[in-house]
Amino acid sequence: MRRRLTLVASVGGLALAALVAGPAFGADECDGLRVCLPVAGPWVVVPAGGVDYELACPLAGYIIGGVDARVAARDVDVAFRGEPGSPVGPGVTTRRSAVFHAERARVGGGASSFQPFIGCIPTSGGGGRALTGLATPTAGIKPTQPLRSIVVNARLQTPSKTVRVVCPAGSRLVGSTSAAAFRQTVQPSDTQLGSVSVRRFVVDGAVVARVTATDAAGPRAEVQVRAICARTR
Repeated sequence: MRRRLTLVASVGGLALAALVAGPAFGADECDGLRVCLPVAGPWVVVPAGGVDYELACPLAGYIIGGVDARVAARDVDVAFRGEPGSPVGPGVTTRRSAVFHAERARVGGGASSFQPFIGCIPTSGGGGRALTGLATPTAGIKPTQPLRSIVVNARLQTPSKTVRVVCPAGSRLVGSTSAAAFRQTVQPSDTQLGSVSVRRFVVDGAVVARVTATDAAGPRAEVQVRAICARTR
C-alpha cells in the first residue's frame, strides 16, 4: 500500500499533512512510490516563446521522486531538467527542486497553460549509486553544477508589484526567467491568460521584475521570478 503525506499545516502556501494511506492526489507524481509527499504547482501561463517554472519540495530532507504535469491544450509540450549521472533516479537526476519547461508546438496558437506536479520522498529513499562495470577513462571533467537559481514566488494582491531577486555572495547573475501563474484548481480562462504582464531588468547586478495585473487576474494570481547565478568562487 502506498502511503502519502496529507495536509495538516500550510508551509510556504503548499498543503502538507500527516502520513496516511489514501487515493492519489493531483496527477501521477507519486505513482510507484511507497512514501510520497505530493506537491501541486499552480497553473502556469505558457506564452508563445515558452516558459520555465521551478517547483520545490517544501520540506528539508526531501528530494523529488516523481514528476507529472497537466496541460490545457494537447499541443503544450512539457519537460523538466534532469542532472547527468548514473543510475538515473532520485538524488542523481533530481534534487529538491525541478525546473519545468513548457511551450506550444503549434505556431500562432496564442497563450495556454500547464500545471506541474512533483512527488517528494525522504532523501533516504533513493539516489544510491552502484558499480556496474569497469570505467574507461574519458577526456574532460564531470559537471559540477556551477549554476544555481534563486526563486521568489510573489502573490499579486495589488495591480502592480516590483519583485527583486539577488544572487548570493560568491556568485553573479547570468540570466533570469519569470512566469505568471494562478493557484487555482481549474486552468486559467482566456482573459486570465493575458491579465498579468512582467517586465524584467537588471539593476546593480540584481533581477528587478515590474509586474502589472488587470482585474481579470483575480485573487489567486502570482508571479515567479528566478535569478540564474554562476559561482565565482
